[in-house]
Amino acid sequence: MKTDLSHLPQAKQRELARVVQFLFEEFGDATVLAEGKRKAGRILKIILFGSHARNDWVNEPHTAKGYVSDYDLLVIVNQQDLTDLDLWHNAEERLIRETQVTKVLRTPANFIVHSLKDVNDALAQGRFFFMDIARDGIALYQSSDTELHQPKPKEPTDALEMAQEYFEEWFPSASDFFDGYKDAMARGKNRKAVFDLHQACERLYHCLLLTLTFYTPHRHNIAFLRALADKLDLRLVDVWPRDDRKARALFTKLRDAYVKARYSKHYTITVEELTWLAERVDDLGSAVHEICSERLAELKRTAGVP
Repeated sequence: MKTDLSHLPQAKQRELARVVQFLFEEFGDATVLAEGKRKAGRILKIILFGSHARNDWVNEPHTAKGYVSDYDLLVIVNQQDLTDLDLWHNAEERLIRETQVTKVLRTPANFIVHSLKDVNDALAQGRFFFMDIARDGIALYQSSDTELHQPKPKEPTDALEMAQEYFEEWFPSASDFFDGYKDAMARGKNRKAVFDLHQACERLYHCLLLTLTFYTPHRHNIAFLRALADKLDLRLVDVWPRDDRKARALFTKLRDAYVKARYSKHYTITVEELTWLAERVDDLGSAVHEICSERLAELKRTAGVP
């Protein structure tokens, strides 16, 4: 796997070194008292993927879109139970804190965690997301020279069938929750409405990621899902305004709704806020439908299907 970062400015190379340091520190703290087989738990690889690996990253915080490419990292561990999200919660919080509070990091960093077996299985199954990482990824750390398995691309007809199945499962699911939002709004149930709206948004991102890449992380955090999805098609960037503080705050309120709308008595949202968010989710649905339809048409052409 490639290890050269010379295409990135020195400042970004130093930042990535800090990110790797933070991940190891938090992993060490989370496993220092581990018992049983977790005592042998190790990080095998940390791989930079996405725009910073491909050298097509964007840094336009002062434009109308206000878009900045995040760092995308795949952490590969030697045990399946080390992928538990609870184990990595403090690492996620640390990266957010070092970006938003201490300002040690100028560029946000997102990471996903998988076992080596999961990654190699995904490559054997021809999942585009992991195939792209194997092709374009840059190892920021690796415990040995052991390479990932060679990808085995799906036959065109199999790829089309899988993408079609994902789209037909997830897009209607998102529509059902959007209908649930409208019903709750009509009954004046604002907290139920925003929860359903969150679920519609989450499912739209899962739909897009699965249809285009055959992978989506098991996350309810729509900010994280948005970060992954936006990199696949810049049409998605236009859905959520980033240059307006109020707009950013409303997206955060929608992100928090998954938990707080159900469990926090302090969570409130107005009809005006719900209406604005619903318009954005509706726009997201239109964009996802268009992008996925284009992808399915491309797969049909490749498979020779009319």
